[in-house]
Amino acid sequence: MSGQYKHIAFQGELGAYSDLACRTVFPDLATIPCETFQAAFQAVQSEKADLAMIPVDNTIAGRVADVHHLIPDSDLFIIGEHFQPIRHMLLGVKGSKKEDIKHIHSHVHAIPQCRKLIAQLDVQAHVHADTAGAAKEVAERGESEHGAIASSLAAEIYGLDILEEDIQDEEHNTTRFLVLSPEPQVPELGDDVKVITSLIFGVRNIPAALYKSLGGFATNGINMLKLESYVDPQFQAASFYTDVEGHPESRPLQLALEELGFYARDVKYLGTYPAHEFRSRS
Repeated sequence: MSGQYKHIAFQGELGAYSDLACRTVFPDLATIPCETFQAAFQAVQSEKADLAMIPVDNTIAGRVADVHHLIPDSDLFIIGEHFQPIRHMLLGVKGSKKEDIKHIHSHVHAIPQCRKLIAQLDVQAHVHADTAGAAKEVAERGESEHGAIASSLAAEIYGLDILEEDIQDEEHNTTRFLVLSPEPQVPELGDDVKVITSLIFGVRNIPAALYKSLGGFATNGINMLKLESYVDPQFQAASFYTDVEGHPESRPLQLALEELGFYARDVKYLGTYPAHEFRSRS
């Protein structure tokens, strides 16, 4: 997939977990850090980047706020997914020791994911916009009393020592990322690969609207992997993001989408892409 691309955008500083995910999936692409998710989308829209890698869910922190509101209006398509294990490292300046640290800097989600170590060290935690930005500040301070919770990539980029590896409380800590492109890349129907189709649709504010909208997926044997709801500013009508197993050219999914069209409104196709191997692990 990467042969036709040169640049991939992500939200955060160099060394963020999104940057690590980009380099894991596309090791030959140059990564472009963006201050916000919207800026990452705009980098692709303005052709400064060929792709964007955007986090949507974490097994501990839950869904990433605002991303699903940005996707429908971006006119970008999902062409892949990636599940990135989150391995937090305790970072310090060169020559420092774990016992020296009195202040730990990291992202608002990373800090509670490492409660045990923070309690053990009895240090003061400081919240930053992202983990890599925290690592960058610690490097710029150059003080042994200040450490960061971030990735091994951040340690490499900012010249920090890894004082302790895998400090996260839960080993299952994993983030799901979506790869976004200006053009869809739909796998061929019939390939021996499970595919996911993503959609966003709205329903009218009437009884059983959602039940009727989803009925076609059940009757046609379509497995629904994800369903998330969002309300409009007036809290009157809900919109739903869904991932389903199936190819849009397959007859069962075509019938399900036809029935969805009878009861839903503003159905928007977001992309069809191979299911990541992480999903098949027991």
